[in-house]
Amino acid sequence: MKIIPTPLEGVVLIEPKVFGDERGYFFESFSAPRFEEQVCRTTFVQDNESRSRYGVLRGLHFQKGKYAQSKLVRVVRGTVLDVAVDIRRGSPTFGKWFAAELSEENKLQLFIPRGFAHGFAVLSEEALFQYKCDNLYAPAEEGSIAWNDPDLAIDWRLDPSEVILSEKDRHHPTLREAPYLFDYNENLYE
Repeated sequence: MKIIPTPLEGVVLIEPKVFGDERGYFFESFSAPRFEEQVCRTTFVQDNESRSRYGVLRGLHFQKGKYAQSKLVRVVRGTVLDVAVDIRRGSPTFGKWFAAELSEENKLQLFIPRGFAHGFAVLSEEALFQYKCDNLYAPAEEGSIAWNDPDLAIDWRLDPSEVILSEKDRHHPTLREAPYLFDYNENLYE
C-alpha cells in the first residue's frame, strides 16, 4: 500500500496495490502489521457500513473524550467526498479541513485519527461506504459540527438545495459554538 500524506497531521490517504486481470481484481484492503508500520499503532474493534443515495451528507461527527475514535474509511460502490476537520485546539491546522474523493474505481481509503470530525457526501447515484473504528460507538458521547459552518466553508461539491440530512445533522453547532473539542497536546491514544 502507498501512504499519501495530507496537509493535516495524521490524516493520510491509502492507495492499495490492485492486481487485475480478465477475471476482475484483487487487493488487500487492510493489514494490521503494515498499517501499524506505515500509519499508526491502533486496533480496530468495530466495522460499520452505510448505504446512501445521491445528495446524502452525513456529518460532521466525532466521539468525545475516552470514546474518541480513529476511522479508516473506504467506498465499495459509488463515489463520496470524504472530509476530515481538525478540531484539536492549539493545533497548527485547527479548523482546517481535508477532502478526498473516494470511489469504487480509485479504491482509495482515508485514515482519520482521533481529534478530527468526519463527514461525507454522496456524489454518485448510490454509495456503499465502509469504515473501521478503533473504539466502540458510544451514543451518549457523540460530538458534532455543522456541515455548513461558514468559518469552515467546506466545498461539499453539492448544491445546498440537493443536500439530504438526518434530523440530527440539521442541528449541529458551528466549530466556534461546539461545547466540546479536543486539546492538541492531549494524548488521545492512552
